[in-house]
Order: sequence, then C-alpha cells, then structure tokens
Amino acid sequence: MRAVLAAVITDKETETQAAEYLDELAFLADTAGIEAVRRFTQKLSTPSSRIYMGPGKLDEVAKWCADNEIDVVIFDDELSPSQTRNIEKILPCAVLDRTRLILDIFMSRAETAYAKTQVQLAQLEYMLPRLTGMWTHLERQRGGTGTRGGAGEREIETDRRVVRRRITLLKEELKKIDRQMATQRGNRGSLVRVALVGYTNVGKSTLMNLIAKSDVFAENKLFATLDTTVRKVVLENLPFLLSDTVGFIRKLPTQLVESFKSTLDEVREADLLLHVVDISHPGFEDQIAVVKQTLADIGAGGKPVFMIFNKIDAYTYIKKDEDDLTPAGKENLSLEDLKRTWMSKGNAPAIFISAKERVGIDSLRGDLYHMVREIHSGRYPFNNYLY
Repeated sequence: MRAVLAAVITDKETETQAAEYLDELAFLADTAGIEAVRRFTQKLSTPSSRIYMGPGKLDEVAKWCADNEIDVVIFDDELSPSQTRNIEKILPCAVLDRTRLILDIFMSRAETAYAKTQVQLAQLEYMLPRLTGMWTHLERQRGGTGTRGGAGEREIETDRRVVRRRITLLKEELKKIDRQMATQRGNRGSLVRVALVGYTNVGKSTLMNLIAKSDVFAENKLFATLDTTVRKVVLENLPFLLSDTVGFIRKLPTQLVESFKSTLDEVREADLLLHVVDISHPGFEDQIAVVKQTLADIGAGGKPVFMIFNKIDAYTYIKKDEDDLTPAGKENLSLEDLKRTWMSKGNAPAIFISAKERVGIDSLRGDLYHMVREIHSGRYPFNNYLY
C-alpha cells in the first residue's frame, strides 16, 4: 500500500521539528506495512477546522494522489469526524489520521486477550462519533409516507447502539481484569518495584532482557511491546521487581491512555522509574519532554527517576569547521560535549550506555543496585542482612 503524508506546520514548530515529526509518521506507516512515497506540508497558525489544510493545498494533494495511484493519505493529527468527511469528498483515495494509524498498529501488535480488549475498547471509542456518513448510500432507499428518517439514519442509530453496548461490555471486562491485576500486584510482597519507561523504540525491551536475563520480545519497530512484563531481578543479594511497559509517543491517543490504565498502573505504583532515552535520535529532547508530560498526566510525575541514555553506539554529530563562527547547535556536539551540558546538571542521576553493544551495562547494574538498596533500606531500616 502506497501513502502520502500530510501535515500542518504551526507557529510553534520549526522546520526541523516538522521534518522529525513526519519521519516518525513515516516510521508509524512502515510499522503498519504502508510505504510513504511523498510528503505535503503547509504552514498555518492552526489547522483548518473544516478540511485541516488550506483548500489549494488539499487540491494539490488530491491531484498528485490521482496522478500517482496513491492508496491513502495519512494526516499527522487526529481529524475530527467533520474534517474526515469533508476531506474524503476531495481526495480520490482513503483518509487515515494519526490516531487511527496508531490504533491499527496497536491492534496488530496485541498478543494477549487483555491487550486485545484494551485496544478494541480504544478503537470503538474512536469510531463512535465517526459513524455518521457510513450509511448515507442507503438514503437513496428512503421512501413512503410516515417514515421518520431514511434507512441510513436508522442504520447509524442501530450501529451506535451496538457500539455503545460493546463499549460497556469491554469496560466491564477490563474492570474485572483490573481488579485481578491489582490483586496480583498486591501479592508480590514487599519487593521494591522498578519500571522502565520511555518513548517507543528507545530500547526498553532490550535493556529489560540484559538486566533481568529474560527473553522479552524486542525489535526495531514502534510499539513492539504492548503487554507489561514483570520479572524478579536479583543484583548481588538484593531482589526487586522490574517491569517493561508500553512505550509513549507524541500525540498518544487519549483513548489508549484510558484503556491501558492497568498497564500504566505498573508505572504509577513503581518506586523508581528508569527513563530510557534514545540519544541517537535528533529529537531526543522533545521525546524526553513527551515522556515527562505523559508521566505527569497519569499521576507518576513525582517519582524518583534514573535517566538512561541508550544507543551511544549510534550517536553521530557534525564537526564544525574552524572557520565557522556561527553558534554550535546540538548536532555539532560530540557525545562527550553533550554529557557536559544540562545532562550533567539535571536533578536526576544519569548514565550513558549501549544496550545493543553492552557498553556500560555493568555500571548500570551497579548504579541500579545502590538505588534499589537505598529505597529498601529506607523502607526496612532493620533489614540490613541483605547488604
């Protein structure tokens, strides 16, 4: 399937950020098995409430899609139901927004019944306000006196009832599972809990495998892990629980945040968060900000954090010429220069590693041991036999 990517660049975004955002959208498309062959952007203070982009730009997109046999246009924002309907009237191909793309990826990645239930709920909540227009072809069948509304209207109401009923059932099912998982967490005893958090595809699962000596699925795709994995880890003589959770992403659909509540409870109830960052990504600082905001949104913003800057093996920089007198940007800083910036002055402790090349892993284990021991000794001051 071939796709065109479309995005509005607002006043709050730079050209560089816009390019990075579209790179991420292209990665999302690739994860869903869609090939992005062209990008269209337009600078606007805010997206059009009617057709997202300006009419001239959308006509340009439509013509290019018709001339090049494009299957779908993917928009880098969540489109409202009315925007979607209006755009579909103009484009000669299918319309997909960022939220629906992420939901489709989550559904393809869901392995367990619990994950599938969570994603089904999110999909139905996304679909409910967008049912209007799906049955307008039946309006041609309208006829007869005394009828109230056409066949399309009746079909829409029927579908809404079915979807609402299904949403209610899924919510009840998730409540039962939530209670079971809460009981399981309560039965884990008094062990210190540590949770891996971070942007999607930063290497959390790979790191989980190294620390816990487990076999959590990991690959270079977005949202490789949906189900929370919890492992008991023993460093020296100190046991603790380590959990790997779903990765965060910019503009994470609100439906997913709500439906993955129990998964995120592992983060909320953790004693220590290991915030994993892909330092080789050009927009890693934006990704840090997204993770911090998401943690604050789910009520985990005040927890102790250990920053783990991963993928130092893939970090590259552009060395400035001696004659270049312009101020150095982040792309001109070497890894050692970067370590001496705000990273060394932040409130949270930090370490630089490569999980892939196993660089710095022993130091990470040592730092983690001391942090967990401090939490444990503070909670059980007389239980010093462990150390």
